[in-house]
Amino acid sequence: MRKKYSAEFKAKLILTVLKGEGTLNEIARDNGVTVNSINRWKVQAIANFPQLFEESSEVKRMKKKYEARIDEIYKQILKIITGKEF
Repeated sequence: MRKKYSAEFKAKLILTVLKGEGTLNEIARDNGVTVNSINRWKVQAIANFPQLFEESSEVKRMKKKYEARIDEIYKQILKIITGKEF
């Protein structure tokens, strides 16, 4: 049965690899994983780097919702202040 490693553990190891704080063999040995696992995680990490700098669709949806709500609140405030509908 394959051992499961947390995302935090994988990220820590890949960061160690990318910083060059040891050879793959040393990092694998010191952390009880295989070099193949580290290489696979490294490929995954590099492939997903662009997502770190993108807003997710959920964030975009929430942002749009809150901006609409802010607009509603401003309209209500203007109505209270001026007595006119906007």
